[in-house]
Parts: sequence; structure tokens; C-alpha cells
Amino acid sequence: MTGLAGVGLLFATASCTDNLELTPTSIITVSGFWTSEDNAKGALNGMYVRFRDEAADNLFMWGESRSGTLSYGLQASQGLERYFENTLDPNFSGPQWLRMYTVIHDANLIIKYVPGIDFTVVEDKNRMLAEAYTMRAYAYFTMAKTWGAVPLVTAPTEGYDAETTFRERAAVEDVFVQIKEDLNNALSLYPDNSLSVGKASWSKPAANALKGDVYLWTAKRLDGGNADIQTALTALEEADVTALSLEENFDDIFRYDNKGNDEVLMAVHFRDLESGTNYNNNMYIPDEQIPNDASSEVLEILGQGGGLNRWGPSALVTSAYSAEDQRKNATFLNITTPGEGGQMESYARVVTKLRGYVDASGRRFLDDVVIYRYADVLLMIAEAKNALGQDPSAEINLVRQRAYGDDFEAHRFVDMGKEANDEAILQERLLELAFEGKRWWDLVRFDKAFELVPSLQGRENSQYLLLWPISLNTISLNSKITQNPGYGN
Repeated sequence: MTGLAGVGLLFATASCTDNLELTPTSIITVSGFWTSEDNAKGALNGMYVRFRDEAADNLFMWGESRSGTLSYGLQASQGLERYFENTLDPNFSGPQWLRMYTVIHDANLIIKYVPGIDFTVVEDKNRMLAEAYTMRAYAYFTMAKTWGAVPLVTAPTEGYDAETTFRERAAVEDVFVQIKEDLNNALSLYPDNSLSVGKASWSKPAANALKGDVYLWTAKRLDGGNADIQTALTALEEADVTALSLEENFDDIFRYDNKGNDEVLMAVHFRDLESGTNYNNNMYIPDEQIPNDASSEVLEILGQGGGLNRWGPSALVTSAYSAEDQRKNATFLNITTPGEGGQMESYARVVTKLRGYVDASGRRFLDDVVIYRYADVLLMIAEAKNALGQDPSAEINLVRQRAYGDDFEAHRFVDMGKEANDEAILQERLLELAFEGKRWWDLVRFDKAFELVPSLQGRENSQYLLLWPISLNTISLNSKITQNPGYGN
């Protein structure tokens, strides 16, 4: 084993290789792999490939599915209602943390072995290490927000020894200490402040966006207070580099032929023959279910169908946008058809933000999954400024100017005081970032989940629901893993 079993990560669900006794990856790499710059680059690419596997579905599930932005679609939901109805339990717990630890293991190998490899250009070595530290920080940040305390593994586990590889969950405070240390290490190693080519790998501005995100979380969820808010604001302002700008047309941000545009800081790259489809495959609509009597405008936007409509935008989302907001049709479509009395009735709702492209084989859901983009950074700056008693209007209005165009003046934001500003910022994040895997964590960070998620209203005495249950499979693989409170033994 590679040692991943120590955190409940035996590859018991991996595939038909489950019963094979495989040579440990890390042993192979120690004996013959970590010898050259080219091999190290291959390992870095492998880390991003494993990360893409998580971005295809799991990041969205953890960051959005429980937030109330989704509801039933036309097809059988196949259990997806357990997310938006917030009825998860250890038997149906959602995506497990197993594969995130494979990403961490990749990062750990790079951090351990790359310093001993000679590089032609030392800055390339430093950048590689910086990316590995940033990736490890992001992975632990994602898991800490999802499950709270998680096993903390900061070195590759080479060989198998149950005493050392079976790990208990580290306190969430300790996990965040490691996250912050990794980010500081990363930021000290990036050789410049440029964005990565194609925006498909970590960079210093993207790492600063992550740092701002982390410190906003610890300020609000772990009593970090104004000191953490100020650190967040400083990092976010450093992430606001001159190379970034808002796309004039909101819909252009997500188009397949516009990958790595000027609004993107970091995205997970999807491309034909390199990867499978992403999560919007379950939120569009197949050709045979597109009604002929829908409006011509809707049919034109939909174009060729594809994927399945297992779930779609909820009324919480569809009622949130004004008619003047260009983000509306670029985010979702409400398909209506004539009823018996001639009045238009809702038939289905589909997500259009990540609708892919069409080729001879049909609609392909291969848009990049954006991790951080400029509008997100602007709204986090507004959030930090407001928490510090500063006016967040400038950043909010940059986002609204793009959204409303000629109608902007009717939607100009004016400072209304800290509490009202927070409500406006959270709502703006919904309108701007819906279906990008942000909403659940936004609601938890703002302490609004029980107020704004329909299926959580009236359940305020069940605060444990803010964390996800740990799967029975994970616990069965490691006797040192304990269940989150509220979900049974």
C-alpha cells in the first residue's frame, strides 16, 4: 500500500483492481523516479490530473449541493435529493475524502523529493514546490470546511505500517495551522506574481486568493477576528493584479473556446480525449426532452441538448435575478410550455453556465471548472472591507456594472451599514457565482445556512449539519476515525 490506508483510504472502491496486490507507488518513485527535472514535471502533471478527478463532480457536491440552489429535474434524481433536502447520513454521506488524499500524497512526494533534484533554472524548482504547497493547502481547506477535523498527513507514507499509517483526525484548528503554513511557504517560493499560462495551475495571485478565502473562514468560523480579516484583505488585494479584468459579457467567462480568459485566476482544465465530462452533465437536458412548443428564444439558447436533467436550479435561484441582469440567462433557463388554458407553465430548468460545446458526437460538457476568478476576488475584498468597517461599494459596483450594463444606475450599490452590506454581498455572490461550487461554504461562512437553505429552516438546533457525515466505508477502513457528532456512532 502507499500508506493512504492510514486515513481510511484503502482503495476498496477503486475498481476491478481492488483485489490485486499492487506495488506501492511511492516505493517505485523512491527507487527510480525522483531523479530528474522531467520526472518531477511528470509528477506535477499527475497531481493536477488527480485534482481534475475531484473537480469533475466532488468539489461541486461539497461546495454547492446542500445550499438550496438545486431541486428536482426531469429525470430520476438517483439520490441527489439527499443533498438539497439535507438528509445525508453515514450510509449516504456524499463523496468521500479518499481521492483528496491521493492529491495530497502527490503534493507530499513533490515537497519531499523535488528539493533534491537539480533543475536547469532554480525558479522552475521553486515554482513547482510552490504549486505543491498551494495544492496541499487547498485540499486540506476543502476537507476542513466539509468535515472539520481530518487526518493530517504532511509526508508521503512509504511502505505500510498500521501503527504509523492509521491516523486519527487532527483538530480542525491544527489543520488550519498547516494550511496557513503551507500558503506562507508557497507564497515565499513563487518566483514572480504572474498568472500561470492557461490559468490551469496554481500561481502567486491564485494562492493569494486562496489565502484570502482561508483567512475569511478562520476569521468567521474559528474566532480569528479582525486580525484574520485584515490578513485576508491584504492577500486579496495582492491577488488583484493588473492582468485581471472582468469579461465584458458574463456568458463568455465559461465558454469552452474562451478558456483561461482574463477573469480567471485558477481553473481545472478539461479537454476532449484528456478527461471525462464535468458536473453539468447532470443539469442540462437531452434532445428528446426539449419541448417543441417552448419559446423560440429559449430553444435558440438551449441549442442541441445533451446530458441529463437529474437536478436543476431551484426557485431560490430562479426568483433571485431581475430581468435586467445579464447573468440570468447565462446562469439558467426556465423552460416553459403552454398549459391547457394557453398560459405558460414551467416545464424544466437547466443550468446554462457550464453548457459545454457541440460537435459531431453531440454536446460535450468539457468547460473548465473555475476555482477562483476576478469577480469572486472582488466580492471577497468587499466582504473583508465590510467586516473591518470600510465601504465595500467600489468592488460590489464593479461586479454590478458588468451585470446590469446600461441599467446599472438603477442597481448601484450604496453603503448601508455592516449588517445590511453583508446581506447584499452574500446575495451578490449568489447571483454571480451560482453553480460554481461556492454557495454552501458561503452560507456557512456568513452563518446563514439555517436561515436561507429551505431544507434547513427550523433545524437550528441541529448545528452538526454544517459538517458532513463521514462514510461508514471510511470508518471501516480505519478504526481510529470517529464519526462527526450528530450522525450516530
